Amino acid sequence: MEKVREIVREGRRVAKEDPRRVVHSFKVGLVLALVSSFYYYQPLYDSFGVNAMWAVMTVVVVFEFSVGATLGKGLNRVAATLFAGGLGIGAHHLASMSGPTGEPILLAVFVFVQAALSTFVRFFPRVKARYDYSLLIFILTFALISVSGFREEQVVKLTHKRISTVIIGGLSCVIISIFVCPVWAGQDLHSLIASNFEKLSFFLLDFGDKYCEVVENDGAKEVDKRKKDFDNYKSVLNSKSNEESLANFAKWEPGHGQFRFRHPWKQYLAVGELIRQCAYRIHALNSYLNADNKVSVDIKKKLGEPLRRMSLESGKAMKEMSTSLKKMTKPSSSDLHVQNAKSACKSLTNLLNSGILKEVEPLELVSLLTAISLLIDIINLTEKILESLHELATAAKFKNKIEHPLFSEKPKAKSFVSVRSIKCHDDHVVIIIEDDGNNDDTSKNDNGSKEVSIHEKHEDDDTHVDARCVSCGHTSVCVK
Repeated sequence: MEKVREIVREGRRVAKEDPRRVVHSFKVGLVLALVSSFYYYQPLYDSFGVNAMWAVMTVVVVFEFSVGATLGKGLNRVAATLFAGGLGIGAHHLASMSGPTGEPILLAVFVFVQAALSTFVRFFPRVKARYDYSLLIFILTFALISVSGFREEQVVKLTHKRISTVIIGGLSCVIISIFVCPVWAGQDLHSLIASNFEKLSFFLLDFGDKYCEVVENDGAKEVDKRKKDFDNYKSVLNSKSNEESLANFAKWEPGHGQFRFRHPWKQYLAVGELIRQCAYRIHALNSYLNADNKVSVDIKKKLGEPLRRMSLESGKAMKEMSTSLKKMTKPSSSDLHVQNAKSACKSLTNLLNSGILKEVEPLELVSLLTAISLLIDIINLTEKILESLHELATAAKFKNKIEHPLFSEKPKAKSFVSVRSIKCHDDHVVIIIEDDGNNDDTSKNDNGSKEVSIHEKHEDDDTHVDARCVSCGHTSVCVK
């Protein structure tokens, strides 16, 4: 009884993990029930006989989870069966012309040659990726047809029935796969790459604060909490085979939704490879959160601000790229975040060149500089990933992101927002957003007065300004 409960729990977990698996199971059952009618319906059985079993076998081996995998296997099986059937009939005809003595010898030679050549071709990387299954079916069908002991007219009849049942089984799989709750491999690949972006962003957004914070007596609990928070990125490390498989299946799929027939799936693999390289750096960087050689609190305080900005801006860039990919729009603000991260990197370099680490212990120094080096490497990789994503956006014809105009008219309030800049005596530029006060509620309360909320923050030599109009809530512009 306990085993039954365990099986039920496992079934619920698998179904909850991806509900499409339940739908796929019903689809396979539906197709098998349809092709089984070749046996149950007498007129169909009279036409195909025992060869109707090939339709059932085709459904079992061809029907895959995604449309691309099903279509690829179905086309490979049908093409291989047609080609091997034709060659098998030709081989049988040539062998029969040599007489009863030479026929088995020639047939053995034909089978040997085609099996050896086909098996060798299966080792070619490009062939193995897309046509390995078709070559396997070609070897099997050629051998079965060419060495059959029937007369030539019976061989033709046998081949015709076998090819017909294979085509019927393959078409049944493809039609049900496309028109009944389709699962697109291209969509899965697209979502997987976007999800990988997001997983890396989760780590980078919090790494700076985690690395620079002070860990007190409850260090063990803090370590457990960090491990739980940062485990998501690890799934990116082993995503290569899944990405390649999905890209291969996606190439077989017809155009659907926003994905054209010749969508640049190869560029997804290029982006995924760079993301994986970044994930390996993050995996190495994660080890320095709980390193034995702790960096002193004073040093962390001195270097904390640029370190936080480097990690935070890289995480924001990853997050923006994930959002852009999901919406299939060209990434816009990611370039700004990458530049901000590189600016913070320069600030950190200036601090290090100032001799701030002269009195640091050697082991602490090695640990700190290694972590900084990894973080800089991540920033450089983030820039490369962004360039690769721009290439993907161009090749896939992603839409431009709609930018909200800086000068805008509020549709209902009959109020206009204007922007003006003020240069202060210390060469800092402040951007102010003002409301003209024509809003009815505002004019009653303040007689048309302009309300502006300004927040200004200075970090090193950079100036960050946020301005917000209090009366209308219109936000702000950040100037560096």
